[in-house]
Amino acid sequence: MLSRQHKLLVMKIVSLFSVVRGYNIPIIVLAQYLSAIFILAPEKRALDILLDFNLFLIVFASAITIASGYIINNFYDSQKDLINRPNKSMLDRLVSQKTKLSVYFTLNFIAALMALIVSWRAFLFFSAYIFLIWFYSHKIKKYPIVGNLTAAFLAVLPFFAILLYFYNKISFEEIEDHMSHFAVISAHAVFLFLLLLIREMIKDLENLKGDLANDYKTIPIRYNETVSKQIITILTFLTVIPVYILIDIYDVGYMDIYFYVCFIFLLFFLLYLWKSNSKEQYLILHNVLKFLIVSGVFCIVLINPSVLWHGKNLLLKV
Repeated sequence: MLSRQHKLLVMKIVSLFSVVRGYNIPIIVLAQYLSAIFILAPEKRALDILLDFNLFLIVFASAITIASGYIINNFYDSQKDLINRPNKSMLDRLVSQKTKLSVYFTLNFIAALMALIVSWRAFLFFSAYIFLIWFYSHKIKKYPIVGNLTAAFLAVLPFFAILLYFYNKISFEEIEDHMSHFAVISAHAVFLFLLLLIREMIKDLENLKGDLANDYKTIPIRYNETVSKQIITILTFLTVIPVYILIDIYDVGYMDIYFYVCFIFLLFFLLYLWKSNSKEQYLILHNVLKFLIVSGVFCIVLINPSVLWHGKNLLLKV
C-alpha cells in the first residue's frame, strides 16, 4: 500500500506527464526517425540512421523542446484551460507554476546543450526555436490568423532540424541533383502544415468560451464562426495541391493509399463541420484531424513497405 506522500508524488508525476503531453512525445520521435529513413535520406542505410548519435541528439532535443513548449503554453493558458478543459486543468494544477517553470528552463538548457554538441548551427536553430515557442505562447497566440499560422509552423519546424542536418553536408554544386528530392520533402511538409493549421482553427472553435473570457482575439471571436468555417474549407481543398505533387509527379510508393483515404475522411469532415455548432462536435472534428496526422506518421512506411517483411534487408541495405 502506498503512503499518502507516495500517492501525492505519483499524482504529481502523472500531472507533469499531462502538462508536457507525454503521450505525444513518442509519436514525434517516431515521426522524425521514419521521416529520416523514408523521406529525408532514403539512399542511406536505415541502420546508419538509427545509430547516428548526432541525429539522436537532434531528435531528442526536438522532443524535449516541444515538451518544454507544452509547459510554457500551459503556464500562460492556465486560466483559459479552467474553462475549456476543466478536468485536465485540475490535474495539471497538482504541479505548481514554480515547478513547471523550473522544469521548463531545465529542459531548454538540456536541449540547447545537446544541440551545441552537434554543431553551433544546431545550437542557433534550437535557441531560435525555443524563443519562438515562448513568444508564441506569451503574445502571438492571442491574435487571429498569425497565431494559427505560427502554431502550425512551430509544429512542423522540428522536421526542418533533421532536414538541415542531412542537407548540411551537400555542396552547392550538388544542390541541383537533389531538387526533386527536396520537392517531395516540401510537399509532405506543406500537407502536414495544412492539416495542423486546420486543426488549430478547429481548436479555436472548440475553445471559444475560454478564449472569449481571456480576451483572445481568434478568428471566430474577431469575425464569426461562419468565416472560420469558410477558411477551414478553403484550407482543406488546398491539401489537394501537395497531394497531387506527391502522387502524380513523384513516387511515394503505397503511401498514395493513405492520401486517398485522407480525402474521404476530409470530405466527411467538411460535411460535419458545417453542421457543427457545439464544443462536443468540434472536439470530434479535432480528434479526426489528430487521427489523420498520427496515422500519417505510421503510413510513412508505405513509401517502402518492404520494411514490414524484410526488416533486416532494409536495415542493412547499401
